Amino acid sequence: MLANVTSRRLSPQTPDQRVLIVEDEFLIALDVADTVEAMGLQVAGLATGRSHALELAQTADIAFVDVNLADGRTGPELGRQLAEEYGVTVIYMTANPEEVERIDTGPLGVLTKPVMPHVVEQSIDYAVASRKGTIAAVPRELRVFSHAH
Repeated sequence: MLANVTSRRLSPQTPDQRVLIVEDEFLIALDVADTVEAMGLQVAGLATGRSHALELAQTADIAFVDVNLADGRTGPELGRQLAEEYGVTVIYMTANPEEVERIDTGPLGVLTKPVMPHVVEQSIDYAVASRKGTIAAVPRELRVFSHAH
């Protein structure tokens, strides 16, 4: 069941959040981008690998990062770097969540693929709340890393 993303209303401070999508599977990246834009947020860019993602890092507030990218298994370290060096709120989105579950600093959490659009929405809402220090429900599908509480 897909959520109707076009009917959503966000609070006035939310549209300034820019979302970076780091994903080497083009159709998945486009689906996430469509959801982000339907929420009224900006897509900071689409990157298929580490170097391009780092070029876009300063334009992003939130990032969805896959583990296995076009340049190999660079997602775990990239997510940590985006969070620690650029202050980006990172959510891993991968079919292999066990590969990032031991990360104890930086990223917010992990979603297991496939991820439905309403889960992307809820995860963005949670990420925005965590950035702004407000309260939002944790999506059932998002495993939040312990340091993020």
